[in-house]
Amino acid sequence: MQENDISIQLNTTVKQILVEGKRATGVELESGEVVEADIVVSNVDPVHLYRNMLDKNHQGISARLKQRHARLSMGLFVLFFGTDKQYPDVAHHTIWLGRRYQELLKDIFQGNELPEDFSLYIHRPTATDPSFAPEGKDSFYVLVPVPNLQADIDWEKEGPRLQERVVKALSSSILPELEKHIVADFYMTPENFAHDYLSAGGAGFSVAPLFSQSAWFRFHNRAEGPENLYLVGAGTHPGAGLPGVLCSAKVLDRLIPEPSLQAHPAAV
Repeated sequence: MQENDISIQLNTTVKQILVEGKRATGVELESGEVVEADIVVSNVDPVHLYRNMLDKNHQGISARLKQRHARLSMGLFVLFFGTDKQYPDVAHHTIWLGRRYQELLKDIFQGNELPEDFSLYIHRPTATDPSFAPEGKDSFYVLVPVPNLQADIDWEKEGPRLQERVVKALSSSILPELEKHIVADFYMTPENFAHDYLSAGGAGFSVAPLFSQSAWFRFHNRAEGPENLYLVGAGTHPGAGLPGVLCSAKVLDRLIPEPSLQAHPAAV
């Protein structure tokens, strides 16, 4: 991005999308600063965008209905850590399944409490790129599907407890003696997703991939409202997950007109 003279502003929150007439004209930051733009591209969770960043008078009926009746995806508890030894038998991607399946999914998507059991996704990037950790060591993150913030869970209490349970389960199975070798650990809960990423309900993947929220029924890449506002990311067409997010960027590459030399696109 820097090689292409793109200006990046970190630690900056966008308060609202600015609209004049029927066109997006830029954004207002929380500081009050206004950034003008001929084209605005947003990878904000579209539920948050339509609920909080765009005046209802500038929204299409479809966008208002979608955000009002949105059914959110599950939440995520993500534990990041390193180890002071290597686990060469662990692949780059591993699915660690618990004993329950259908019942666990029901508890995650419909329950109001944190289940006592779990299934895990384990990511070990050092399996294919040793530079992700110092020599002779490993780096990991473990993703735990959990209820989003629509459930009544005290994450200040349950976060440390869930970390302990996950480490214990891994230590007794795929990562022997992990409790003795774990270093530099920290975790994120649905509260972090809501605060850090402005994800509605702390959902990990924006709106759930139900039939009524998929394909044309998902939030459109061309905003359902003002012209020159485009949406990209997990909550938009075609869907969540890395392949879906990358495909949404390819869709935008075809939708967005070539900017003139005077144009000032803004990415949110």
